[in-house]
Amino acid sequence: MAIQFYNTLTREKQNFSPIDGKTVRIYSCGPTVYSYAHIGNFRAYIFMDTLRRVLKYNGYNLKHVMNITDVGHLESDSDEGEDKMEKAARKENKDPYEIAKYYTEIFFRDMQRLNIEKPEIIAKATDHIKEMLEFVQGLVKNGYAYETSKGIYFDISKLDKYPVLSNRKVDEQIAGARVDVDKEKKNPYDFALWIKAPENHIMKWDSPWGLSYPGWHIECSAMGRKYLGDEFDIHTGGIDHIPTHHENEIAQSKGLTGKIPAKFWMHVEFLQVDGGKMSKSLGNVYTLDELQEKGIEPLAYKLFCFTAHYRTKLNFTFDTALATQTALTRLREGFVKQLNGTEKIENEKIKEYENKFLETINDDLNMPAAMGIVWEIVRNSKTSKQYADLLLKFDEVLGLDLANSEKYLSEAKNINIPEEVQNLLEERKQARIEKNWALSDEIRDKINEMGYIVKDSKDGMTVEKKV
Repeated sequence: MAIQFYNTLTREKQNFSPIDGKTVRIYSCGPTVYSYAHIGNFRAYIFMDTLRRVLKYNGYNLKHVMNITDVGHLESDSDEGEDKMEKAARKENKDPYEIAKYYTEIFFRDMQRLNIEKPEIIAKATDHIKEMLEFVQGLVKNGYAYETSKGIYFDISKLDKYPVLSNRKVDEQIAGARVDVDKEKKNPYDFALWIKAPENHIMKWDSPWGLSYPGWHIECSAMGRKYLGDEFDIHTGGIDHIPTHHENEIAQSKGLTGKIPAKFWMHVEFLQVDGGKMSKSLGNVYTLDELQEKGIEPLAYKLFCFTAHYRTKLNFTFDTALATQTALTRLREGFVKQLNGTEKIENEKIKEYENKFLETINDDLNMPAAMGIVWEIVRNSKTSKQYADLLLKFDEVLGLDLANSEKYLSEAKNINIPEEVQNLLEERKQARIEKNWALSDEIRDKINEMGYIVKDSKDGMTVEKKV
């Protein structure tokens, strides 16, 4: 069955087939490890995981690279501000390598909690300075880069077309663009490939231009080329990467090899919170730990992400997330019910479900439709181990760990609740009857501090011990 993906490069859905037989080569933009990854970040990695799983479900092998940005990512994508790693190191009074190591470990811990598969190759920027430097030197040699007192810049005027991914009209914007960042730039949209380091800059390396460090965009071009070649199958990232980071990746690769590096460019939409943008100033940037404190498992958040197509905005609220936590429990209960079922299901019916599921996931990763098929099986009046086996097969794509459903359900029920917590639950129950929501939240937070998570649903309150 054909697979179709939406390609940002062509702005249409296209049939997908790998460049090299049965192996799909993928590059995914990974985290900048200066702080905790939040749930908006993890929507992108859940999308990445789903893409991996769908390709493997279709019988393909993967060679997948994800970078870890531990140097070079400035505060602004447009070469402004300071390096995020340097800023975090100064704020926490730690070495930037120590900062990177800590947040990288936390990131992969959270990936594991979400049951996200780890790409075959994890490439740290600081381990690939040589490759990046050689890439920049190649661009200089080819006439696509030039030196200023601040660094080495890419000359966009040398390209046949820029931009190619976004709909920006650069010619119309150049006249009014800011040029005060570096007046030596030939064009306002020229971007930094290599940055000359100030004397007090911690992360810097020897280069033909003195002690310096890479720009953000060059790492993905250099590492993608090293592990995947001049051309590969798919490049993934968030839609925020389209106008600057991915645009500049393409420019760099065209300048060195004459080729656009990826055949397909796939981008996931933003996660909104309470109908608006996530912002630290608004206090609505949440981590997986903060969700768990509210009684929402990481896997429930993963299930929540399947409620919308990856190319549409997804609005997060705690009410909908808690409802998804309840849905996850129902899904596990439904799986166990089917597992213990004894009815015989016709092979034609199983095949029909298999074909429908494959058709939906191969239609540009249509996970909401795929989950519709899953729920139809879970709620079927007939209970059969054949259906349970089918759900396990589908879980190769979902990654919701349905095989351990009984364990999750048992852990949620088999806890000894201390008398003090039980008393607080009764007080909270009364507060909710009286619609005293402030007191209800206050008691819930107090219970949370005692190591227990309270969950609210239409069926009432449940409590679980923190894991």
